[in-house]
Amino acid sequence: MSSETVRAAGGIVLRDDGRLAVIHRPRYDDWSLPKGKPDPGEALDATALREVEEETGLRCRLRERAGETRYVDRNGQTKIVEYWLMEPADELDLAGTFEANEEADSLRWCTDGEAASLLTYARDRDLVAHVLSRLADASSREVDEG
Repeated sequence: MSSETVRAAGGIVLRDDGRLAVIHRPRYDDWSLPKGKPDPGEALDATALREVEEETGLRCRLRERAGETRYVDRNGQTKIVEYWLMEPADELDLAGTFEANEEADSLRWCTDGEAASLLTYARDRDLVAHVLSRLADASSREVDEG
């Protein structure tokens, strides 16, 4: 097992209707959140935006940092993936410009329950559940205070 830590970044892309983007990666035959490694010198938030656009065709806006996952990858390296909550940048992007590619051959817009059933890895399911719960709590506090 390597002692090198691999850094990556990705996005939890939410539409106004609460559905989130989940991709299928043919290389691993899994369902995941869009993510990838930074280019040299690239900040992780920029990596997240770039990778989401490359894998989904969606230009997005960052909302806030959503959290991270940590695991040992297929090469035995520790991998830390930082995620940001994102939203499509404009109305045109809601329709999406997804085209199957080498990294992602399918994109699905899922409810939280659908995402929980579809996502391959528990770490992704747990992160999504935590983020959506946090958003629901914040929303209910706004209603209570309003």
